Amino acid sequence: MADKLKIKISIADRVYPLTIDPSREEGLRKAAKSIEVMMKQLEQSYAVRDKQDLLAMCALQFAAKSEQITIDDSADVEQAKEQLNVLNLLLDKQLS
Repeated sequence: MADKLKIKISIADRVYPLTIDPSREEGLRKAAKSIEVMMKQLEQSYAVRDKQDLLAMCALQFAAKSEQITIDDSADVEQAKEQLNVLNLLLDKQLS
């Protein structure tokens, strides 16, 4: 446990003590900051004051973004890109 780091992360006016690998600290702090920024934006845009609702909306947006990245990077998309590259090369050869 000597190589672990104890930090406190604040989200929605609550402090969460964590014991983490030092290499994860920056990512966790940036994530907490992103949540706080998004909560403020949502609070202003939708006049929502309930922290639980704001956290749920943040979670939905972050999860949707993560899922969309997974979808965009799926094997079907990669396969289509490869096929388009092959077609592009064939067209270049024919036009040269």
